[in-house]
Amino acid sequence: MPSPTLDRRSLLRSAALASGGLSLASWFPAWAQPVSGGIVRPLPTVSGTDIALRIGHQMMMVDGRESHAIAVNGTVPAPLLRLKQGTTVRLSVTNDLDEDSSIHWHGLLVPFQFDGVPGVSFPGIRPKSTFVYEFPVIQSGTYWYHSHSGLQEAMGHYGPIVIDPAGDDPIGSDREHVIVLSDHSPIHPHVIYRKLKQQPGYFNYQKQTLAGLFDGRDQKLKDRIDWGKMRMDPTDISDVTGSTYTYVVNGHGPRDNWTGLFRPGERLRLRFVNASAMTIFNVRIPGLALTIVQADGQNIRPVTVDEFQISVAETFDVIVTPADDRAYTIVGEAVDRSGMARATLAPREGMVAEVPALRTRPIATMKDMGMDMSGMAMGNTLDLSAPASAPPAGHEMSMKMRDPKNAPQVHLGPGVQTISPMPADRTGEPGQGLEDVGHKVLVYRDLIALERNPDVRAPDRAMEIHLTGNMERYMWSFDGQAFSEIKAPIPFLKDERVRITLVNDTMMSHPIHLHGHFFELVTGHGDHAPRKHTVNVLPGGTVTFDVTTDAVGDWAFHCHMMYHMHAGMMRIVSVRPRGDVA
Repeated sequence: MPSPTLDRRSLLRSAALASGGLSLASWFPAWAQPVSGGIVRPLPTVSGTDIALRIGHQMMMVDGRESHAIAVNGTVPAPLLRLKQGTTVRLSVTNDLDEDSSIHWHGLLVPFQFDGVPGVSFPGIRPKSTFVYEFPVIQSGTYWYHSHSGLQEAMGHYGPIVIDPAGDDPIGSDREHVIVLSDHSPIHPHVIYRKLKQQPGYFNYQKQTLAGLFDGRDQKLKDRIDWGKMRMDPTDISDVTGSTYTYVVNGHGPRDNWTGLFRPGERLRLRFVNASAMTIFNVRIPGLALTIVQADGQNIRPVTVDEFQISVAETFDVIVTPADDRAYTIVGEAVDRSGMARATLAPREGMVAEVPALRTRPIATMKDMGMDMSGMAMGNTLDLSAPASAPPAGHEMSMKMRDPKNAPQVHLGPGVQTISPMPADRTGEPGQGLEDVGHKVLVYRDLIALERNPDVRAPDRAMEIHLTGNMERYMWSFDGQAFSEIKAPIPFLKDERVRITLVNDTMMSHPIHLHGHFFELVTGHGDHAPRKHTVNVLPGGTVTFDVTTDAVGDWAFHCHMMYHMHAGMMRIVSVRPRGDVA
């Protein structure tokens, strides 16, 4: 099925008030035109301690267009799993596909044999067979589940998990809605991946133009020439964009307008899950303050913002209190501003609110290249291959973009385009394009754990891992080696306390996920450091976390950008009992 052509850059004009909401006029762009006034449709939910799930083919309708999907129990997203902390759950998963499948319980601390990664923790679920996962539910919070087989997740094989605490929930609310953000394309994911390998910028329709140069937009001529010499595209923010993706909320496109109801004055808990394959979203609800109360299922001290960025595989719980009897738009703007996931909060069915215009797409800077040159003047020499040399006399500086001295552990093969000369901790910065939006945006340093961390020991040892790639060849790896090139896992002993620093040597964000563990971000909050299972590492940036390797077994460790992982940005972490010499 051909990809629809959508005018995603058109500005949305003001709409006339009608019936307590805003009616959308016929000249609104296609992606904002409603199929109906709004779909009030809670997610299908399964609960209890003995649950049956069935994976199969399904046709799904997004914005009035039908396409093929892989569903669980006939729905995309898969049913909401509502579990209870302190119970033991038995999940019988039947695979009706003609290929292997699997389910990984993202963020859940389970025995490694039930983690659901084929070839790592179990062999997978064979076609026309059933596999039973059984594990104690030892935590509470918002999580999600998805396939870890091939590229099935990109076809709809994902769903949310809510685990209610055994006792009282410290986060009180009158009503809650689960908001699953994702991206959907009618193009098969293997075709998308092949196109990226053939031409990495295939889906980028927002490149710089000559007209933009004449109009004074984007980079100046000298910068464009310099970046061209380095074979770098500053508009390459997202590999796959709104040129093929429709951005969906709970399986519904912007025109479907999924709607969650409220009564004015209610305290609403919105459980956001980014279940997309490749899309980072910037989330805001114009007219409402957003109080973040949970990150990756872990309670945090409430922090109020106007907008937050949610990377692939992260979850955030948000409290809002709409006082007025009117509709509000939930905006999930793709990080490259090529499209928008859109939904509505409203007191009654059929109400809509104004949909804001897509903002100007970001342009990568030298900081995104790992060269924060603020306060310095740049010379014309940006050598991609030569070893480092002393800076020349005067104020100009010669930077080496592939210097092995900056990362001696990195294998400098064809899969490594650059090594960041000056990577910086960017956990105090908002995501790309959010630096000057004029309102409060959540940053990782805002997150403070509500309770004291369970392990506050100092690290026993430290290690550094580089996130590497060659964007021109669409090659992705850790320390310059793709998963297929690695034989040995990263070894740990049980209950080690390890400080890990991730260094992003590429010009794209990478949400890094460690299976089977939570880690504490080193952001200055001591024994109340925020605990996460997924962290986004900004381009040219670093993130440091402490982890207690308390779960024996083999665990996946990877970038959650699906095509980055598929291309090789993945390793195995092996935790062995102390005294184990095997």
